[in-house]
Amino acid sequence: MRFKMITTMVALAMGSMAAQAVVTDKMIQDDAKTTGDVLSWGLGTQGQRYSPLKQINTTTVGKLVPAWSFSFGGEKQRGQESQPVVHDGVMFVTASYSRIYALDTKTGKKLWKYEHRLPEGIMPCCDVINRGAALYDNLVIFATLDAQLVALDQKTGDVVWKEKIDDYKAGYSASAAPIIAEGLLLTGVSGGEFGVVGRVEARDPKTGQLVWTRPTVEGHMGYKYDKNGNKTENGISGTQGKSWPGDLWQTGGAATWLGGTYNPKTGLAYFGTGNPAPWNSNLRKGDNLFSCSTLAIDIKTGQIKWHYQNTPNDGWDFDGVNEFVTYEDGGRILGGKADRNGFFYVNDAKTGELVNAFPFVKKITWATGIDLKTGRPNYVPEGRPGDPTASPDGKKGQTVFAAPGFLGGKNQMPMAYSPETKLFYVPSNEWGMDIWNEPITYKKGAAYLGAGFTIKTLNEDYIGALRAIDPKTGKIAWEVKNNAPLWGGVLTTGGNLVWWGTPEGYLQAADAKTGKVLWQFQTGSGVVAPPVTWEDKGEQYVAVVSGWGGAVPLWGGEVAKRVNYLEQGGSVWVFKLSK
Repeated sequence: MRFKMITTMVALAMGSMAAQAVVTDKMIQDDAKTTGDVLSWGLGTQGQRYSPLKQINTTTVGKLVPAWSFSFGGEKQRGQESQPVVHDGVMFVTASYSRIYALDTKTGKKLWKYEHRLPEGIMPCCDVINRGAALYDNLVIFATLDAQLVALDQKTGDVVWKEKIDDYKAGYSASAAPIIAEGLLLTGVSGGEFGVVGRVEARDPKTGQLVWTRPTVEGHMGYKYDKNGNKTENGISGTQGKSWPGDLWQTGGAATWLGGTYNPKTGLAYFGTGNPAPWNSNLRKGDNLFSCSTLAIDIKTGQIKWHYQNTPNDGWDFDGVNEFVTYEDGGRILGGKADRNGFFYVNDAKTGELVNAFPFVKKITWATGIDLKTGRPNYVPEGRPGDPTASPDGKKGQTVFAAPGFLGGKNQMPMAYSPETKLFYVPSNEWGMDIWNEPITYKKGAAYLGAGFTIKTLNEDYIGALRAIDPKTGKIAWEVKNNAPLWGGVLTTGGNLVWWGTPEGYLQAADAKTGKVLWQFQTGSGVVAPPVTWEDKGEQYVAVVSGWGGAVPLWGGEVAKRVNYLEQGGSVWVFKLSK
């Protein structure tokens, strides 16, 4: 009897320990406030990338040293854009070519590795990157370049479920980190350069079963799914034919390739949408909803509650996927977005009302500003690429110079917001492009651009600039210039620090109020990923993934030549204060 009681007590204790290790909805909702883990892309579903930790601060940061480093190994280097997640003493970090590793946070020891078997013929437009995973229950879930979702057991790395998002042969892929909101797994799709149809999906994270889908191109039907997988219509997105000519809406792009954010107080998920397809805007007269927009989606119903279009009838590949970061100001919930088109937008997170809009880069040629009453840009007509049909041979429209270039004033690299300084920290780039339009017809699985381009530099001394921006005034409080373009994300902490990496290989920390760089470390390859921080037994850690790549060396024209000396890599670095 005594043995039975002891056995029962041990079993209960083990069950309690296991329960503590499970990631719950409440834990995810509190992620931004809890410091012992990192459960979401964005250090909280709101996407602020702020941590209240302050053991490492402006006074102590000079004592920061490497704790360990782990190499992703092999020949599969390329770009590494992953944000690690951390739970129960384990770091889960994705890598190029749809790989994921589980590492001991104290030692860097590899606990397991999963390498997704990719088929021939995948078509990622902008390198073979992955931006991170989501944690839920006992699972770690990530997307793959052949447009699948894979859920693995956190302890063993064994596959628990695997679901196909769409057909990679039609140009679909997936690279964004999923997010969890109120027990739903929310994901987007990549492939806007191939004429896919963008959408947001909600799934049961424990099974992968679809709950609803919401297309992000006007005219397509949304669906709801029951527990048996049967679907029912859930309303057309927008009004079919209203903002698209002919049948171009059927291959309209608007991919949701960066993923989304979620605010539990509004109950809305916020997804940015990419460029309309094709790039040649002369073919598609109209606003082309819901491309280049921010969409606020009710996660319970899958309905679009509001939308705001940053670049109507986009003619420059100004994807509007940039993250919508929610914050509170005077009791009002707002959202900030630094768009690829060069303007920073502040919207009411509940209604979508435009509150403010201003440039965050120095040179913008396609518009003179944003009309705060109508919300629409004031276009410069001669700044739009010419119509090929108006040229003598019908093969090439008039070339124009446009700034920013299509790689954007800000691209995939997520910004940070500090509720202490009330500033956004935005990784910005100053560049332009020559762009022209060409005839194009859709072909499944083929690039669907109808444009040519050459990226141009604007300044001799810098391309990138980390800028501290006041969303109320639109003023730049400070900036730190960088020779190469910035392509990695930002972290800010209660220690009055801002952290970001550079393609030259440095992770650096600056005073959040002044921009003075106080510490930097050479990681051995370019940093194009966002840093994270957490604490364990009273000790604060900072981590970042290192590995040069992404869109810049693939698409960067004159810029690519300027940074061609940079070396590829693939590793994660973890730092702590020296004793």
